Amino acid sequence: PPAYSKTFQGPPHGIQVERDKLNKYGRPLLGCTIKPKLGLSAKNYGRAVYECLRGGLDFTKDDENVNSQPFMRWRDRFVFVAEALYKAQAETGEIKGHYLNATAGTCEEMMKRAQFARELGVPIVMHDYLTGGFTANTSLASYCRDNGLLLHIHRAMHAVIDRQKNHGIHFRVLAKALRMSGGDHIHAGTVVGKLEGERQVTLGFVDLLRDDYIEKDRSRGIYFTQDWVSMPGVLPVASGGIHVWHMPALTEI
Repeated sequence: PPAYSKTFQGPPHGIQVERDKLNKYGRPLLGCTIKPKLGLSAKNYGRAVYECLRGGLDFTKDDENVNSQPFMRWRDRFVFVAEALYKAQAETGEIKGHYLNATAGTCEEMMKRAQFARELGVPIVMHDYLTGGFTANTSLASYCRDNGLLLHIHRAMHAVIDRQKNHGIHFRVLAKALRMSGGDHIHAGTVVGKLEGERQVTLGFVDLLRDDYIEKDRSRGIYFTQDWVSMPGVLPVASGGIHVWHMPALTEI
């Protein structure tokens, strides 16, 4: 209900402000995750980021497992990625981004990483909101709002919660909670690819993330009319096992 949702700040910036920051309108934003996800040194990782962004992508992304391992400490990765970002931006004339994973073992460490990202001047950081927890996520969202950082949300661990039919929590509920807690993007699965979901249900929670007012429609899994009362929308990210052959179906959806 609006009386409850109004007690939350919601996304740090929202869809419209993000497009204004990036100066990209009228089309989907295209990004990819750097693979292999584990094993690259920070310098090689930065090179891969540069090649992807220089090749035409808007964003690249840390995988949820890429955190601060012995072969690539987080601070080294942040520095090399920022260098790649600036080089690609200078050569293309476009604003580029890389989702730097700020998820950490403590809230203080997470904020330290977000602050370092801001000092480097990168536009966006990333958080695993279910493993980090809603309290940590709301703190990070508040920091991002105050400091002009976009916040990408990864839903690592969601399948343990939302695929349990008897006593799980449906992703629709987790997505609504995230919109209140705060995030500018969240992985919403796809109807094609690896993280498949039922078409109507997936489109239902995509609307719940993005739109301002959503009518009740049980066929799409929306059991209550939802009025977000001008809370900014979250950009649903179609992710997981997508390759070139999926693109026509994806754009049609």
